[in-house]
Amino acid sequence: MEVNHTRKRRADDAVSLSSAATSPPPALRGQNDMDIDLSLLEAVEKSQSSVEILDLRTLKKLVLSFERRLKENIAARLKYPEQPEKFADSEVDLHEELQKLKILAGGPELYPELVGLNVIPSIVNLLSHDNSDIAIDVVQLLQDLTDEDVLDENDDAARILVDALVENNVLELLVQNLHRLSEADTEEMAAVYSTLATIENLMEVKLAVAELVCERTKLLRWLLSKIKVREFDGNKQYASEILAILLQNSTANQKRVGQMNGVDVVLQAVAMYKSKDPKVADEEEMVENLFDCLCCLLMPLENKERFVKAEGVELMIIIMKQKKSAYGSAIRALDFAMTKYPPACERFVDVLGLKTAFAAFMDSHEQEE
Repeated sequence: MEVNHTRKRRADDAVSLSSAATSPPPALRGQNDMDIDLSLLEAVEKSQSSVEILDLRTLKKLVLSFERRLKENIAARLKYPEQPEKFADSEVDLHEELQKLKILAGGPELYPELVGLNVIPSIVNLLSHDNSDIAIDVVQLLQDLTDEDVLDENDDAARILVDALVENNVLELLVQNLHRLSEADTEEMAAVYSTLATIENLMEVKLAVAELVCERTKLLRWLLSKIKVREFDGNKQYASEILAILLQNSTANQKRVGQMNGVDVVLQAVAMYKSKDPKVADEEEMVENLFDCLCCLLMPLENKERFVKAEGVELMIIIMKQKKSAYGSAIRALDFAMTKYPPACERFVDVLGLKTAFAAFMDSHEQEE
């Protein structure tokens, strides 16, 4: 965030001044040393005077500059569609303007004025820019503007911004970007994380986003494909967390995922840990998220049926027998599956689940003693 860069410069300036204050008195130094100190003080004063106060005037200035650069980029692309070198400079300028807009995160109380200037459609539309770097810039800007710490104690302003973003199809464009990103390099992996973070931020401000994003986009399908990947990384962990949030309080989303063969996908994901423990704390958190997803999915009756058909009961019993870290979560999932659903109870008895459960309870009782 630009605000943080400003703070860093101020901190660096303070360190430089502190060093100057502890150096030998002028009487013991040469003219060159004194000239250096004067130059340093002038540089500090200049840098501090260049920091603009974030107010309505500054906001309008930033928006005007951004829109000018955007028009220049559009014009250059239309004029030289087959000659990227002709519009490359305009995209560098556009990138810089998007970076400057990040300073707005330091004044969320100005968000209503930002929306009133009708710049949100222009910003959001850049998510589909042909240059993926520009689209990534926008994702990072949106993440900053909607950050939980930024919006804290600015509820009304936050809702105005989020409503404007949603009305301008930000959910659809963010998810389209997810499908475009291949995570082939660290920059794209960071963009995936920023996209998920932005979606989570939007849900924090407006609960209805949790169902809107699933109604209007293919986010659920992307999340399911991500948790199926065998290799663990931070984005897989985040995907499991977002999926759990989407399923937590939404029967509609629970049913949607069930219809997408989601119960089987989540079972495949937890099956990777039937005989091994997660290696790091983030991976452990991901496994907990996956079991949270499974328990949420087991609320609708039709998903309980899918769970039994996919041999979910048997898998949970295997996990219990292995006595790995997912042991307790498997018991919890079985509880959800068998509640008010006799076929799951019958399957549990048929596959000798009572024997495993009895052994587990005996171990627990012995540990208590």
